[in-house]
Amino acid sequence: MSICVVIPVYNSPYIREVIEDVLNHGYKVVVVDDGSDIRIDIENLDVELVTHDVNMGKGEAILSGAKKAKELGYESFVTMDADKQHLSSEIVKLVDAYNHDMIVIGNRDFEDENVPKSSKFGRKFSNFWVNLETFRSFGDTQSGFRIYPVSILDLNISNRRFDFEIEVLVLHCYRGGKAVDVDVECYYPPKNERISHFDKVKDNIRLSFVHAKLVTQRFLFLRGFFWN
Repeated sequence: MSICVVIPVYNSPYIREVIEDVLNHGYKVVVVDDGSDIRIDIENLDVELVTHDVNMGKGEAILSGAKKAKELGYESFVTMDADKQHLSSEIVKLVDAYNHDMIVIGNRDFEDENVPKSSKFGRKFSNFWVNLETFRSFGDTQSGFRIYPVSILDLNISNRRFDFEIEVLVLHCYRGGKAVDVDVECYYPPKNERISHFDKVKDNIRLSFVHAKLVTQRFLFLRGFFWN
């Protein structure tokens, strides 16, 4: 299958290591610099670079990467974070599970001692609501290690930050699209090496709003289906 790897990045000192690892596994790389304040070191690396002048959010960066992937002739692309958490060696597991116009999610192993308790709770919270919204069972709805079809560009997605990954999955399912998850290994750095731009107040509020919207949409759909 012809895929490329899209890496959204905002102020990550590890971006070069991440890119080099992906290139060593033979994948084409699209880097989306989402308005970083620090220099993104890609000198002498064979990558496609998309640049946002200001920080627009992870979701917007993924959509910019999707547009570039489509422009390059790819029908699907892998998304990886720039913090070294996702492993290039695990991409093959996503690819093996992929079929046309499908979302494949890397279900991360959360048994590592370095996984924050807040992340474990957040995943359970998110899984509960997404499973309710889609009537499907997913094990890691917050994972950013995924394969997307470029057809997600056709979805009417209104959330462009960390809430993007929830909305795009649910709207894809609402459209009748297939979505599965597969178990993957990943790396969790110790606390002093960890990078996160997730705002525990603002981004959790955004996630709460997107779940409220999606649950309402599901209720209205069921109401129309059963009452008409």
